[in-house]
Amino acid sequence: MAYEHKISTSENPTQLVTPVEGYAALQVVIGTAPVNLVENPAAAVNKPVIAYSYAEAVKALGYSDDYEKYTLCQSMDASFRVFAIAPVIFINVLDPSNANHKTAMTGGTIPIVDGVAKVTEKGVLVDSSFTVKADADTALTKNTDYVTSFNDDGSLDITILETAATTGLTSVIVAGNKLAPSGVTANDIIGGVNATTGEEKGLEVVRQIYPTLGLTPGLILAPGWSHNASVAAVIRSKCQELNNLFTCEAVVDIAANASAGAAVYTALLTAKTNLGVADPHVILCWPKVKLGDKTFFFSAVWAAMTADCDARHGDVPYKSPSNEILNMTAAVLDDGTEVLLDNSQAALVNSYGIVTAINDQGWKSWGNNTSAFPGITDPKDRWIACRRMMSWYRNHFILTYKSKVDDPGSYRLTEAVVDSENIYLNSLASAGYIAGGAISFDEEANPITSILNGKIHFDTKIAFWTPAEKIDNAIEFDPTLLQNALGGE
Repeated sequence: MAYEHKISTSENPTQLVTPVEGYAALQVVIGTAPVNLVENPAAAVNKPVIAYSYAEAVKALGYSDDYEKYTLCQSMDASFRVFAIAPVIFINVLDPSNANHKTAMTGGTIPIVDGVAKVTEKGVLVDSSFTVKADADTALTKNTDYVTSFNDDGSLDITILETAATTGLTSVIVAGNKLAPSGVTANDIIGGVNATTGEEKGLEVVRQIYPTLGLTPGLILAPGWSHNASVAAVIRSKCQELNNLFTCEAVVDIAANASAGAAVYTALLTAKTNLGVADPHVILCWPKVKLGDKTFFFSAVWAAMTADCDARHGDVPYKSPSNEILNMTAAVLDDGTEVLLDNSQAALVNSYGIVTAINDQGWKSWGNNTSAFPGITDPKDRWIACRRMMSWYRNHFILTYKSKVDDPGSYRLTEAVVDSENIYLNSLASAGYIAGGAISFDEEANPITSILNGKIHFDTKIAFWTPAEKIDNAIEFDPTLLQNALGGE
């Protein structure tokens, strides 16, 4: 080391805000990621990958600002960088081993500049198909004659090492394959189960989350894909009796164009009908949103915003995620046309059971209704907050008392459940999370025949707060107040 006698300074990269952890709206996002950038791409294909920070997500899945090709990346950005909320579970279906998901790179002769041959193509797979040659007949050896590294923009640097094989080289010949995200189809997102091996792909991987991670999904989404009716239908089907136990909600986009969805708000009712997802467990979003030059599917931002909203309210989903700041700069259609809805227009969209965005001293989410509305008006199924609270409470009960399954069906068991759960319900009410709740064990609902068959039944009454969607104040001019102020009688 050189001898130093001086004063000096240096700079470190700006650190992202440490994400707040929240699980009530645990996002499960299905889509595509640039897995060629990671050390072991196979470990990030059709598996639930959990990330607690942006750095973890990038290390496990790679990152690109090209959200059209790599749809998972918009949820990484929205969750970890825009809202600083974690964790998020990602399921990538872009598979380098699938012939349809890769194509030959252009490659060819690449000049060596300052010891580096730069491949500007994106998505290059540095695998067994990747070759670097000094000439047509002389192959170079990785980690002996050269090393590779990816840049932040997804380009590849081939750093030439000083060996006998590289002496005097001014260029190299590069060949191989690269990812082809355009080869991914809706069927890859939907996935399936191999009848012979039992291997699960796509949305079928959602089943693995609880057995492998011990977590229950809160929101399932596939930004960039859910506007496809077939994908939306399968996402919806995963929201009930997941693992034959749990309940959650789906966040689905309506395409922001005239051919597949709606380019004007007045066409949204038809677009919703064509999508076919009028369901209490589905939250419909329209249009897209922008932050600077980046365009996001609304579902990615809405889900991240909702997870952040929950985390700021005790990690309990009682607060409606409507009228919450989106941290975006515009609402847009697919072609970039800006969408500016006023209150009356947005209210019409909400009346269809669709969530939208309005600019009211900052861009905000606007809409309290699930996609079941207006066909269903039951409060627990109409209001997003109530529906999510019902799912959250059901999952809580299962997770809390599943350890009691197979215990002796005695009075001690029923008393323990009733006493402990009433204490919990009272604590929720005291905190303002619910209006009230109580659980009971009714002997008439538990005849001896049921007890002998190993079945115990409880009844819970619970009320969630509905959103104050309309606040009204009748204002009247009172002349007597004016008279009194002037000293009149």
